[in-house]
Amino acid sequence: MPRRCSFKLEIEYPQPLAGVDEAGCAPLAGPVVAAAVILDRDKFPRGIDDSKNLPIEKRESLYARLIKQCLGWGVGVATVEEIDQINIYWARMLAMTRAVEALGLDPAWVLVDGNACPRWQRPSKAIVDGDAKCRSIAAASIIAKVTRDRMMADYALDYPGYGWEHNRGYPTPDHRRALRELGLTPLHRRSFGLVKQMAAAHEQPELVFERVESFAPHPPEIESAPPVLTQHIVEQPRSAA
Repeated sequence: MPRRCSFKLEIEYPQPLAGVDEAGCAPLAGPVVAAAVILDRDKFPRGIDDSKNLPIEKRESLYARLIKQCLGWGVGVATVEEIDQINIYWARMLAMTRAVEALGLDPAWVLVDGNACPRWQRPSKAIVDGDAKCRSIAAASIIAKVTRDRMMADYALDYPGYGWEHNRGYPTPDHRRALRELGLTPLHRRSFGLVKQMAAAHEQPELVFERVESFAPHPPEIESAPPVLTQHIVEQPRSAA
């Protein structure tokens, strides 16, 4: 059976402890969103798990209960422009830093999903697959995921046709098709390879061929030779002496 997230890996760390996770590293469009959550270990919603393992209705329900019952939560966003400027890795780190800063209090310790922590002066530890193991990180994954999904649904109203209300900006077949047919929007990450390819295809100038009326062969013109002037000499008969 898959391992259920719990407080088991968190107990040894001092409180208040914040779990941090992000959503939206792989999509072709939209920002990356991170969340930081400090749970009350005596009062928290049941059913917290990695957001990827939860159906939409369950995520939405847990989100609503988390923001009411947790001791603190914060959201950090790194924009598309920042993603293109500093790359998605550092944009992820930036979003997580902003999420912890948005808590409104300094946690005694921070547990981060993944294999690296942001470059901050905070006691912290990175945990691979932390959203499937640590309840605080899983709670952060839910808030980050729901927040970003709602943002993409709003963006879909401004840029219809890309299916962001369903694919959330991920490179699904319908999103790729829309890119080919509609082109790029300001929310597409131009530093991503596939988006670069699409941009190059749309910027390639159209080839224009000059119309030729007829392809019938034309015989070469033959220059006529100049007339030859011939001099005729006529001798008159001599008269008899």
